[in-house]
Amino acid sequence: MVTSESLYNYYLENPTISTDTRNITKGCIFFALKGDNFNANGFAAEAIDKGAAYAVVDEESAVTNNQCLLVNDVLLALQDLARHHRNNLNIPVIGLTGSNGKTTSKELLNAVLAERYTTFATFGNLNNHIGVPLSILSINKTDEIAVIEMGANHQKEIELLCSIAQPTHGIITNVGMAHLDGFGGFEGVKKGKAELYTYLKATQGYIFINRNNAYLMEMSYTAGLSKLIYYGTESGNTIKGTLKSSDPFIEIDWTNHEISSTVKTHLTGSYNFENILAAICIGDFFDMKPEEINNGLSKYQPINNRSQLTETDKNKVICDFYNANPSSMTAALENISAITADQKTAILGDMFELGPESAEQHLLIAKKATESGLDKIIFIGKYFYALKNQFNAEFFETPAEAADYLKQKAIDNNLVLLKGSRGMKLESLLQYL
Repeated sequence: MVTSESLYNYYLENPTISTDTRNITKGCIFFALKGDNFNANGFAAEAIDKGAAYAVVDEESAVTNNQCLLVNDVLLALQDLARHHRNNLNIPVIGLTGSNGKTTSKELLNAVLAERYTTFATFGNLNNHIGVPLSILSINKTDEIAVIEMGANHQKEIELLCSIAQPTHGIITNVGMAHLDGFGGFEGVKKGKAELYTYLKATQGYIFINRNNAYLMEMSYTAGLSKLIYYGTESGNTIKGTLKSSDPFIEIDWTNHEISSTVKTHLTGSYNFENILAAICIGDFFDMKPEEINNGLSKYQPINNRSQLTETDKNKVICDFYNANPSSMTAALENISAITADQKTAILGDMFELGPESAEQHLLIAKKATESGLDKIIFIGKYFYALKNQFNAEFFETPAEAADYLKQKAIDNNLVLLKGSRGMKLESLLQYL
């Protein structure tokens, strides 16, 4: 049986990790993870044949040669290896979580910090019990600061991720109506996200907090935090900001008590004002000049289908279909209502993981959408479809049915909001817009 110490020595010699035989690189270490519907122990030999230096397995039958490293549990071994590596890193690690805006905030923060520091940031959406260890193990000796995104859909998950990432600084973007089923309601969401505050209280870390957010302020009081750096719209904050424009792109005036500045971004959605202000606050905390901060923000181009304004041959489309929950859906509808356009259409897909509140929350969003002054609304998915007799809009059970409709009744010269949960796969409709 291979010990954690021995496994770390193997990692130092081969510091590339893979969990998928389709992405094997020469000299990597393959971790044969298990899931409800898969067991990668059976692919250990294939990984080695493809060039992996070692394969970490937890079934004796998978050990075919001395390149197979047997452990008690592959997932726990991966997480322990990440902890071991984190213990050998002497850099600031910013832990970032929240119901909405995590990935956008992470990308913005990375764009800002990279103007001065060699920065590592979570790649894509690797923010869970597997992704966070992989992220930590991707940090190398040249990195000066790290931004680790932490996602969760149940309580105690942020606590686990903090034990792996061991953040020295942290930020919760917000708490909202997301993953209600796993968290057990909104109060459960607050409790789960606050695990980051609890960790940083115990380790005397710093918290960046939006002073305008009553929920976050309440959670910080409950946690008894002392090392707080505030941002918001009022005087007295470390960073004070004002939303100058969001039609369609966000422009912000901000000050750090000494210098006032203005920055124009390529992000749409007034709800991103807080995410931008957070990146400014953290950049300022790490001694960055206003021009460095503004350069990072102004150069950032959203490319991840979050608040991304795309011009097609026929329309302007707000591509925001990576995920959706009642909080983000409400914000997106308020945003399109505020943007100047001759014709506006919203195409909204079902919101997942809302548990017993699913029917009620879809009803509230449908009501919000139909009262938003839009010229056309298309609802897609079983929860929205159940409301077809209650609202004056187009309803379809599947994206394929909606696509057939769009082929017959094309939308032209519109500002279109395309938003729904990832599982709805609304990107399939973009070709018809």
